[in-house]
Amino acid sequence: MQRGYFPILIALAQVAGSLAKTVTYDWNVTWVMASPDGFSRPVIGINDAWPCPIIEADVGDTVTVNLNNKLGNETTGLHFHGINQINSNDMDGAVGVNQCPVAPDTTVKYRFYADEPGTYWYHSHSMGQYPDGLRGPLIIHDPDDPYKNAYDEEVILSLSDWYRDQTPSLVSAMIQPNNTQFAPPIPNSTIVNDGGDGHIPVEPGKTYRLRLINWSAMFSTFIQFDSFDMDVIAIDATYVSRQSAKQLRISAAQRFDVLITIPRNANRNYPYLVALDLNEDFTDPDPPRPIQFPFNVTGMLVTDSGKDTSGSLTVQKFDPFDDITFQPHDNETVYSPVDRRWVLDFDYCHDENGYPRACFNNSTYIAQKVPALYSAASLGENNTQTEAYGPIGAFVVEYGEVLEIVINNHNGAIHPFHLHGHQFQVLTRPESNAGNWSADVAINDVPPRRDTVAVNPNSYAVFRIKADNPGVFLFHCHVEWHVEMGLTATLLEAPDKLRDYTIPQDHIDACDAMGIPTTGNAAGNEEWDNTDGFVTVPPTTYTGSIYTESD
Repeated sequence: MQRGYFPILIALAQVAGSLAKTVTYDWNVTWVMASPDGFSRPVIGINDAWPCPIIEADVGDTVTVNLNNKLGNETTGLHFHGINQINSNDMDGAVGVNQCPVAPDTTVKYRFYADEPGTYWYHSHSMGQYPDGLRGPLIIHDPDDPYKNAYDEEVILSLSDWYRDQTPSLVSAMIQPNNTQFAPPIPNSTIVNDGGDGHIPVEPGKTYRLRLINWSAMFSTFIQFDSFDMDVIAIDATYVSRQSAKQLRISAAQRFDVLITIPRNANRNYPYLVALDLNEDFTDPDPPRPIQFPFNVTGMLVTDSGKDTSGSLTVQKFDPFDDITFQPHDNETVYSPVDRRWVLDFDYCHDENGYPRACFNNSTYIAQKVPALYSAASLGENNTQTEAYGPIGAFVVEYGEVLEIVINNHNGAIHPFHLHGHQFQVLTRPESNAGNWSADVAINDVPPRRDTVAVNPNSYAVFRIKADNPGVFLFHCHVEWHVEMGLTATLLEAPDKLRDYTIPQDHIDACDAMGIPTTGNAAGNEEWDNTDGFVTVPPTTYTGSIYTESD
């Protein structure tokens, strides 16, 4: 296995007033053999190395990634999680939504403006590939960081569950009629820094900004650093008022930026604990199964490599800071009045063939032939007709409207929900078993903003956005297995401003290489209401390839 960036002390932001630049990365997507938890398996890496490299830029820069698919037998794509993609919706990277799949030996260019600072990450948004390794940090530095004088150095720390089998075999076993409990694959371990030893070199008296990223396929992680306080300064790339916390629970796809100060009189190394939360609801006082944490990692803040680095940290109880109580640093008040409301009820379901699926409003997401953005760009005034996009859970909001999104989680487990293209305000997220949302619930007048929120079991959450970013954006559970089961809906934001949207030629060429039409409705028909060729039943076989020695 090759390791490149973990742990890393990354450069601090350039001084304010520096000239904007273009940051370019030339990447081949390749198979790599790795053993992050001691067991060898093929992973998807970049330029024959894994873990995948960091993307770094400053606010105002343009980021360019030239992506060449060298997997040989599998298509791919790249999504930049949390990036707004202002005026670049075609670069959002969700395969089947904002682009076609990138065929083997095909190259596409991603190019986007770094409009907001923060801790982001990139990953494949195609065929569940990021649990197979195609993921990495994306850091946008801020010359005007309000906390820049509060810390000395930065460190990236990634957290993840880990599977020793490749994704296609796991999904194929999950989406079978005999999976009557809708059971997802269970990981084999948890890892930090994609298999690093978790040692972070630190110096007494210094304060460190830790950029914590959970890119698990499914499970959240608890984290605690010895007896230290973590001062949280950002969540999902939104600054918050500095808030002390002993423990955090970081759901799949979430990020927290925290400050930790090492004592000036430090005379030892300090352990920290990362524990994978495999429980449906760790807060349940009477759970159907015992609450337990079978997979965990003890890392170390190393002040002296000559001293013991084998210590452990025992936590008696996980009682993490409530992440919806953070105060936005800019004190932005709740968006109002509400112009449109989108209510999504989540539960498991079955398709017409009896295969287990996940549904919003009793419908599962079914991928279509034509990417939804391409339909929006080519259907003219009919691009507001949600039926034209096929069964992808399309919902239209007009430019400038305030949209309220309500999630009713009818399942007995916590689920993280993510919206592309926006940092949404989290108005309320009550505890487990609160039931369905009702219009008279109390809301936070100065709500925190983020792009991924964990919704409690048999409960709900309410979000709001301003529809000021025209595009086609997915809203989905960020449990990758549930995405594969169909737990996704599609927001058509200001479709009138997407008419005649220009798709880059290399992205059109990628579609041509796959024989995919690039205009018309979901099936490529010029008449928006001609449903011939729509995919109306999910396939019973899972598309994806298993690495073999010949690859």
